[in-house]
Amino acid sequence: MNETPKPDKRRKYDAAFRAEALRLAEQSRSAQAAARALNIDPKRIYQWQKAAQTPVAAALGATLGPDTAAELRQLRALARRQAQELDI
Repeated sequence: MNETPKPDKRRKYDAAFRAEALRLAEQSRSAQAAARALNIDPKRIYQWQKAAQTPVAAALGATLGPDTAAELRQLRALARRQAQELDI
């Protein structure tokens, strides 16, 4: 009984594709529109956005203190507002 391994049916996305999808979602300000343009599930873009917002230290297993986490959220919000102002 030779059992051959079943092929993986999931599509694999490389880092360049993910970065392009995130850039497109940011430019269009809509993950839905970016997903349609790239013919992928919008949930995938939402997952990538959430992963991109995760601090590097947290991704490596270190925990941030509450003050540091709050400051990081404030700085990210400020960066988003400034990017929106530059677009206007």
